[in-house]
Amino acid sequence: MTVLEHLAAMSPERFLAIYSGLEIQGFGPLDKEVALALRFRPQAVKKLPMAQRAKRARLILEAGKSTELAYEVFGAYLIRHRKELVTGFLDATGVEHQDGMIEDIEKSKPDPTRLGAAVQALDGQFPPEDVTLYLALAAEQWPGVTQLADLVRERTR
Repeated sequence: MTVLEHLAAMSPERFLAIYSGLEIQGFGPLDKEVALALRFRPQAVKKLPMAQRAKRARLILEAGKSTELAYEVFGAYLIRHRKELVTGFLDATGVEHQDGMIEDIEKSKPDPTRLGAAVQALDGQFPPEDVTLYLALAAEQWPGVTQLADLVRERTR
């Protein structure tokens, strides 16, 4: 399941929680794009309820098939609110990182033999929907590690 497929399957409430969780000084992560789509001035979009802005942001992501933008939104959510999940996965699978940031994606890949134990440990510590979201991002990040895509598919049946 790709990040966009994960987005399509996500409930509106879950997307709103993620979107709202990324608010900075009253702005959501895609409010600039929302303002452009609605032909609002960027400052005026703040007057709209967050639920309305999140709904429009989701439409922008889905209509534009913007994998990169969806990846950025979900990645920002996980780093801001579930950093221990990200670093826990990376540590448990042997990926070199600096506080969750990976310098060389190609050189640092998760060890497929350690995935099962890593995911089991993360499921015991974090909401399964956040673990699955992270796995979907990881599957996009490391398409050569096919076990990641298999894990996401298993979890989203």
